Parts: sequence; C-alpha cells; structure tokens
Amino acid sequence: MNKKLGFLASRPGIVVTGAAIGIIASVLSFLGNPANMGICVACFERDIAGALGLHRAAAVQYLRPEIPAFILGSLLAALLAGEWRPRTGSAPLARFVLGAFSMIGALVFLGCPWRAWLRLAGGDLNALLGLAGLFAGVLGGVFFLRRGYSLGRSYAAPKALGLVMPAIALGLLALAIAAPQFGLGADGAAIGPVYRSAKGPGSQAAPIVISIAAGLLIGYLAQRSRFCTVGAVRDVVLFKDGHLLYGLLALFGAALAANLALGRFKLGFEGQPVAHDDGLWNFLGMALSGLAFTLAGGCPGRQLFLSGEGDADAGVFVIGMIAGAAFAHNFNLASSGTGPSPYGPAAAVIGLVVVALIGFGFKERT
Repeated sequence: MNKKLGFLASRPGIVVTGAAIGIIASVLSFLGNPANMGICVACFERDIAGALGLHRAAAVQYLRPEIPAFILGSLLAALLAGEWRPRTGSAPLARFVLGAFSMIGALVFLGCPWRAWLRLAGGDLNALLGLAGLFAGVLGGVFFLRRGYSLGRSYAAPKALGLVMPAIALGLLALAIAAPQFGLGADGAAIGPVYRSAKGPGSQAAPIVISIAAGLLIGYLAQRSRFCTVGAVRDVVLFKDGHLLYGLLALFGAALAANLALGRFKLGFEGQPVAHDDGLWNFLGMALSGLAFTLAGGCPGRQLFLSGEGDADAGVFVIGMIAGAAFAHNFNLASSGTGPSPYGPAAAVIGLVVVALIGFGFKERT
C-alpha cells in the first residue's frame, strides 16, 4: 500500500472504488438515468453539449450534473491531500483532436469504456464486441508507447490555470440547478439558454441532488485511487501491473450484482437500451476510442479527475470531447438504436487514421 496516498491507493482501496462506482451507476439508472447508462462519461458530455446548444439533437440534451461533480469531487480530494498541482504541457491541439475523435468513436459504439462495462453488467452482449475493440485500441496505444510516443512532459502552471476547469464545472453545476429557459417548444422541450429533451435519453435523469452527491463521491474516490478503465488494461500489457484492473473488475462485478438485485438485467443482443447490434462498428468505434484514450493518458473519467486536480492538458482533452460530440451530432455521425449512421463508419475510419498519425508523429525527445 502507498502510505502517502492512503487506503484508496491500496488494492482493497481500488476494489472499494470500483465497487462503489458500479453500485452507484446501477442505482442512478434505477432512479431515472437511462438504462445501462447510470454513468457514461461520453454520453453525459454529449448531453451537456446539447444542453448548451452546441448540437440540436433533440433527444440528447440535458446538463448532466454528474460530470461537473466529478471534477469538483476530484478538486476537493486533491486539495485535502495536498495534491492540487496546476500544470500544463505541450501539444494542446493534438490533445484536442484526440478528445474529439475519442468521442466520435464512442458515439459510433454508443458509450465510453465506463458504459461498455456497465452495458455488459446489464446483460447487453453487444458490449463484448465493443470491449474487444477497446482492448485492440489500447494494444495499439501500447505499441506507440513502446516506440517512444509522447506528447511532452508537463510543467508547473499558474494557479489561475488550474482553476479554469473547476470554475467551468461550478458554472455548469449552477446552470444545471437553476435550469434557466426562455420557454417551451411545441414538444414540451426547454428552449435555451439551457436546453432539455422532452423525450429520449436526455429526458431521463435521476434526482439532481442524488446525481450531484454521486458525482462528488465518485470524483473523490477516483482521484485518490487513480481509477482508470483504460489504464487498467494498459498497465497489465505494458507493465504487467494488475492494480487498476482489480478496480475495473470490481466495477463490473458490483454493477452486475446490483442490476440482478434491482431487476435491471436483460441478457441478449437484441432490444438492448441505447445500443445497436452491428458488431463491426461496435468493435471499430471502441477501437478508435481506446487508441485515443491511451495516447491521451487515460479514460474519459480519468481526464475529468485529472482536470479537477489542476491538469490543464486533461482539460483540453475534455473540451475536445465535448466539441467532438457537437460535431458528431451536427454532421450525423452518431449511431442510434437502429445501427450506425450513414456517415459514422467513415468518420471512425478517418479517426483511426488521424489518431494513428498522431501516434507515429509524436515521440519523446532525447
């Protein structure tokens, strides 16, 4: 056990963190969040992009409070532990592009790595192809890391820079609570400045107080434990270190048990919520995401937690993901329950090429 980091950095600690996330995700879905989507960082950031009017897909617009709460929970944990260190590095445009394409890949699959495991825990067997793609993407990232891939080291930054993402999170949380609107549309949906879906996944949400509390708790636990759904696989392959993997397996096991207890388990490929059964693009969508997350240094949740503890590079990646969500819906790249969109597969292939070029083009300077 790392005594400096405390219990949560130990093996039992990472297991507790993973189990807590799995149970919380299942309970949030039971209380109103979309099925098999108690927590999905990519989907929730997509919903936030819609709530802010960055895309006009009417079914996926809601300022999900869990996302800013993740950042603020991480900020609190880092401050209490003396680990809040404002820092920034290099290649911000590359990080932005990685964030955007990671989101496009996730929306072709319909979920991030967190949701892939939660979908499987809910009985959605389509997630198996997505997870296979995720593993392939992480392996691709490890290939580049072994070749010396690096976006450059980080440097100490002014405190003001480290507060940018927490300030944005605080503003988003205030908007989520206040929910200002100019009126209602013909379908009953809220009309700006904060949009809200009248039907579809964006209309489904757990009580906001519970969502905020859940997000703060997860942000705190994950910052202290270094929980990461992509790092868990990367570390096993690259370092033969299974520490983070225990947390990931605990997430899956706890979510599975909670879903069975709550009657939320439905085994099969067909008729799964917010999912499609096109195996090829489930695989390739998550392969793109896995590669981009690995080259960026962590899964989408980890990027949020890092931004909360002062990492401006992670903040750029998060903003890239939100921009990617807007782009995906404005250009009809995101899949639906009926399958991939006409243009999503081409975007995924382009993304794989672009992200691979970043992998080849950035090397550690000697």
